[in-house]
Amino acid sequence: MLKGLGGLGGLGDMSKMMKAAQEMQGKMAELQESFDRINVVGESGAGLVTATCSAKGELKALDIDPSIFDPTQKEVVEDLIVAAIKDAQKKAADRSQEEMKRLYESLGLPADMKLPF
Repeated sequence: MLKGLGGLGGLGDMSKMMKAAQEMQGKMAELQESFDRINVVGESGAGLVTATCSAKGELKALDIDPSIFDPTQKEVVEDLIVAAIKDAQKKAADRSQEEMKRLYESLGLPADMKLPF
């Protein structure tokens, strides 16, 4: 039979592990869905340009102060727009990392654990 494996008692542990894995997978799916609803705002030019992204890093909105619309400053405006978007995307990545760490800790896993999903 299954000598050396503690008989069939090990199957209970496997069942617990499978249940925990399913629970973690469900919580991960919920967290991924919440990333669509979590918004972060990046800015540049002391707030002259703001960009709003979801926690997934998808650009949702862009606000540009009309005072910077000077035809001679086209490149500056473009740079400010790109900088605001990058700032928002960086904040989105940071926020999603924070949320993942929170989930891991709630499941009793190391906060810096990297999972394949």
